[in-house]
This record gives sequence, structure tokens and C-alpha cells, in this order.
Amino acid sequence: MESLAVENFNAWYGGQQALKDISIVFPPREITAIIGPSGCGKSTLLKSLNRLLELNEAVRVKGRVLLDGEDIYAPGVDVTETRSRIGLLGQKPFPLPMSIYDNVAYGPRLHGLPQREAKEIVARQLQAVGLWGEVEHRLKAPATMLSVGQQQRLCLARALAVAPEVLLCDESTASLDPISARGIESLLGDIRSDYTIIMVTHDIDQARRIADHVVFMWLGELIEQGPAQQVFNDPQHELTQEYLARRIG
Repeated sequence: MESLAVENFNAWYGGQQALKDISIVFPPREITAIIGPSGCGKSTLLKSLNRLLELNEAVRVKGRVLLDGEDIYAPGVDVTETRSRIGLLGQKPFPLPMSIYDNVAYGPRLHGLPQREAKEIVARQLQAVGLWGEVEHRLKAPATMLSVGQQQRLCLARALAVAPEVLLCDESTASLDPISARGIESLLGDIRSDYTIIMVTHDIDQARRIADHVVFMWLGELIEQGPAQQVFNDPQHELTQEYLARRIG
């Protein structure tokens, strides 16, 4: 079973330290919610997990991120392969400027899969995210013609089409209407047994609804982590108690 862990991880934006000695073992094939106020380092931590953080030239990191026991920051690691194994669903849907079909087939084609296999993957993943019945007769239509909620489901299908081991979700329902947001939550719940899912959310109620494990961060530090039921019902740290009671943050 795949595993993802962070060991003594630190990150700086220029001279500003954003993450301070973070260590986490993410439970495999469960949903981990990373919660905390704005600016506490949630998205920085998430982007460090597949090296997207490095796209910012001012960033410096120290520590290890272990995928199946291997440090993804070690010299010689294939970053492209790492990012295919650790997918990302962003805050806003960004369909590629191509058809619905080609959006999902894009990754499999890059990996050299033949057309027949790519076609099967497209159908399977569109069915998995509940889009197939809505788009099967217009697969060649531009993806931008879909509603925002449909576009986010399409982006989820695209992320899953390359068979990642881990799925990162960065406020993935924040730009959606409540019905579409609940739809994405339901989809994540449906696939939790097949992927290790790590989601950043500002929505405490959302984390209560779908998380199996919770990580609470404050000013770049990991304050508390544990099974969701334990953290929500019996938080051990005063900061966690105050945040969950919505008295701070």
C-alpha cells in the first residue's frame, strides 16, 4: 500500500519561514483534511508534497517528503513522474483549451498509451466523476462550455486518468456553488478507498463531513493531528479548541 510522509520539513519564501519542522504520516487510502486560518501554511504544505512549491523561485526547502519510502526531493528524482503519482485538484477548475474528451485523454497520451486504452480510461473516469451521462454525446465539444461545477469534475477526471497514488485537493470546492461543492465531496468520499486524499480546506464543517484524519496548522507549525473524530470531539491543544469553536482565525 502506498505511503506518504513528511519528515522535519521547513520552507522559506525569501527570508520568511512558511513551514516550521513539519512531520506527518498521512494515513493511506483515507481523507486527511489540513485546516487552519489563512496564512498558516496549509497550501504551502500541500504544494510541497508534489514539488509544485519549487515553481516559485524564491522558495527554499529543507527536510524530506517520502513517497513509498523514497525522498521526492532527493537528487536525480524525476519530478514529472512524481507529479503524475501525486495529482492535484486546484481551487478553481482549469480545463485545458481543448475538447472534453481530450482533457481526460491528455495524460494517458503523454504516457504513450494507445488510443483504445485512452478511450477506455476517458469513459471510466468520466463515469467515476458522474459526468459521463451528461457529456457522452458531446465529447468533442470544448470543455469551456461546461458549467463551473462540471469543469471541476472534469479536472478531477483528468487528474485520476493518470492513475495517481495520492490526490491533493487545494480548496477544491471553494469556487463552487453549494450543490456542486457537495457533489465533489461525495465523489471524494466514493474514491477514498482507492487513493490517499489530502485536502486543504477553510471549511471546518466540510472537514467534519468527510475527513478521516485532521491536521491543524497555525503560523507555519503543526499544532495537532489525529483521527478526525478525536480532533473534533476532544482536541488536546488550546489553539485547536479555540479555532474549532471559531473564537480565533
